[in-house]
Amino acid sequence: MADPSSYRPKPGQIPDSPGVYRFRDEHRRVIYVGKAKSLRQRLANYFQDLAGLHPRTRTMVTTAASVEWTVVATEVEALQLEYSWIKEYDPRFNVKYRDDKSYPYLAVTLNEQFPRVQVMRGAKKKGVRYFGPYGHAWAIRETVDLMLRVFPVRTCSAGVFKNAARTGRPCLLGYIGKCAAPCVGRITPEEHRELADDFCDFMAGRTGAYIRRLEKDMMAAAEEMEYERAARLRDDVEALKRAMEKSAVVLADATDADLIAVAEDELEAAVQIFHVRGGRVRGQRGWVTDKVEAVDTAGLVEHALQQLYGEETGDSVPKEVLVPALPEDPESVSQWLAGRRGSQVSLRIPQRGDKKDLMVTVQRNAQQALGLHKTKRASDLTTRSRALEEISEALGLDTAPLRIECFDISHLQGDDVVASMVVFEDGLARKSEYRRFQIKGFEGQDDVRSMHEVIGRRFRRYLQEKERTGEWEEAPAPADTVADPGAGAVLEGPARDADPFDNEPREDDGRPKRFAYPPQLVVVDGGQPQVAAAKRALDELGIDDIAVCGLAKRLEEVWLPDDDDPVVLPRSSEGLYLLQRVRDEAHRFAITYQRAKRAKRIRSSPLDAVVGLGETRKQALIKHFGSVKKLKQATIDEICEVPGIGRRTAESVAVALASTTPAAPAVNTATGEIIEEDDGGSAP
Repeated sequence: MADPSSYRPKPGQIPDSPGVYRFRDEHRRVIYVGKAKSLRQRLANYFQDLAGLHPRTRTMVTTAASVEWTVVATEVEALQLEYSWIKEYDPRFNVKYRDDKSYPYLAVTLNEQFPRVQVMRGAKKKGVRYFGPYGHAWAIRETVDLMLRVFPVRTCSAGVFKNAARTGRPCLLGYIGKCAAPCVGRITPEEHRELADDFCDFMAGRTGAYIRRLEKDMMAAAEEMEYERAARLRDDVEALKRAMEKSAVVLADATDADLIAVAEDELEAAVQIFHVRGGRVRGQRGWVTDKVEAVDTAGLVEHALQQLYGEETGDSVPKEVLVPALPEDPESVSQWLAGRRGSQVSLRIPQRGDKKDLMVTVQRNAQQALGLHKTKRASDLTTRSRALEEISEALGLDTAPLRIECFDISHLQGDDVVASMVVFEDGLARKSEYRRFQIKGFEGQDDVRSMHEVIGRRFRRYLQEKERTGEWEEAPAPADTVADPGAGAVLEGPARDADPFDNEPREDDGRPKRFAYPPQLVVVDGGQPQVAAAKRALDELGIDDIAVCGLAKRLEEVWLPDDDDPVVLPRSSEGLYLLQRVRDEAHRFAITYQRAKRAKRIRSSPLDAVVGLGETRKQALIKHFGSVKKLKQATIDEICEVPGIGRRTAESVAVALASTTPAAPAVNTATGEIIEEDDGGSAP
């Protein structure tokens, strides 16, 4: 590991101008390429105190052994040079989109004397016109089969073409009218190229004028009583319309645009692109990348633009590129795109209308692609085994943690404090054993104290069940439990893997399912304070055979009890990926419960008694004050400060809240005892 100060250039040596810089390791291999509007300011960011750097950046500068730079005239030239160097050196710390080269394109080989229509994959070739990419090759073949009736362009291979020319007999397509048979001289090379150009124009989106021309010719042939020709033209029009129907109309007819969406988490990002030509979605593609360097959404968009259009020219670069976030220097990127196209290119974020709606669809596809990628990665047995081994080695465990429980706290400004517990066994979610908790001992934003309470409650119940040695007298779940279809669990009480109306999941022998199985590893969502609270709760119960760690969300650092420094797992580590997945599932489970409780509280609010106060203004009041309790303590003047609330409404709100009284406790009619509120989980 190198010390960055050992190769840091003197500030006076670095020019204050645009340029591209390269970090090299001790073997002179380029490990990172970047560009900057000011090389002096950008490089100074890398040579600050290591503790202030992002972990990924810190790893890069300590791996490097030297830095060099090249000065250019403009930011556009810097963008071009950065792309060239990334393609040339393939630096390990730059974002790498794993582009699936198997995407099929519909290609027209305009660089040949007799252009050919075919399916092509891989790198693009000069002089070939491409359309797509398509999701499947069969979709291209169906489109071509329909269009060859109107544009009988050659589709045969070079060998078949030469053999037909040698024998003087065309192939089957030539006999059935789906090829103009230039191999046997039925049409001249010039006429065949004109057919290919018309085919390209139609595929490029210029469809309306061509179909109108065919319809006009059809009507003229009918008037001249050339009914066979009119029927043939009619069938041609129908074939072209069927080919057009394979691409849904999403925007105005003249719209040529690419829409780019990004779905990301701390470790990976998925990019999805829709290619719209002539108002129709002509192609779709997607990439997934590991976020090796510290990069935000804007940076991911810039890298995607470089990969998409770095080798494209002309019409392959659309008139409009719609993105979820603008790059750091949008003007330079727009100029670079314009240079690739040869005319102005609009780079912007859609704000409203059909383009914004379509962007939502692209974003949804990106989210699904990222989820599918994670599912495939998690379902692999070998990968899961490696992840558990890596966690065991990193945390110093004696055995692999086959059962992992993760806890998370969720609240809204200190109100409706809840917690979640999710269970992963052998690297897979065990949703039937998820639990949710209400934090009842106190109010406020004290995640450390909440974590201590939840860990204590869960393992206190574990010890009680362990002592019972087979007896089970657990109370059933509350009668008003509601199934949570998103998680496969209920909003209060234990998660379900059976009939949602069944009070308790059952063992094979009919007894209620036990919850006395201890985990090998407890993971908490948080850093050193939360880990210390969880460890303290276990120590108070005398439990010393369960490992504890925490995963801090901002930097993805793993914290252990009593350690001053975190454990930093490699970015490519399957162990880190599994810990992140467990933590994210606990967070999702907790926030779903917290939102449901908050919605329930708002629906049963005393504000319902205020005449003329609708849902929008109710929510505005709750959002402004944080809770009904704080709203009740507010003065009329303070209530008037909420937008949309006049003085008369404020007075009505104050009167309605002042007239409410605390709800009476529920009483068991059989015994006369007061029934305490359920704590939100059968386990704690």
